[in-house]
Amino acid sequence: MPRQTKASATRSKKRARPTLPDHIRLTADRVVVALPENGERRTKGGLLIPATAGPPPKRCVWADVLLVGPDSRHVKAGDSVLFLPQVGLEVEIDGEEYVLLRERDVQAVSTEQAAQESAHAPGQYL
Repeated sequence: MPRQTKASATRSKKRARPTLPDHIRLTADRVVVALPENGERRTKGGLLIPATAGPPPKRCVWADVLLVGPDSRHVKAGDSVLFLPQVGLEVEIDGEEYVLLRERDVQAVSTEQAAQESAHAPGQYL
């Protein structure tokens, strides 16, 4: 039986990328991202902090890019982006919640190939 490495175990747990309807086209430099499933965080000591506890932190989060507008220069569908959740607008598409951003609100971009090599977890800093 082949031994599973930590990186491959992380990739196998990654949720499937949602598909959005073809009739939706974004304008300008807009980007639609799917946030991690829950807003819970863990402290360095391992304590679980629920999403409903206290005010939202000013902490950047990673999210998967689903759609991009025609004027986006650095972000492509399938990339992961780092951004402040407070700058995005929540949008519902086919009953699912997503976040709509402008490309200028994106702090960093990780391509899918680079993400497979380093396998960062949502919410980690560069």
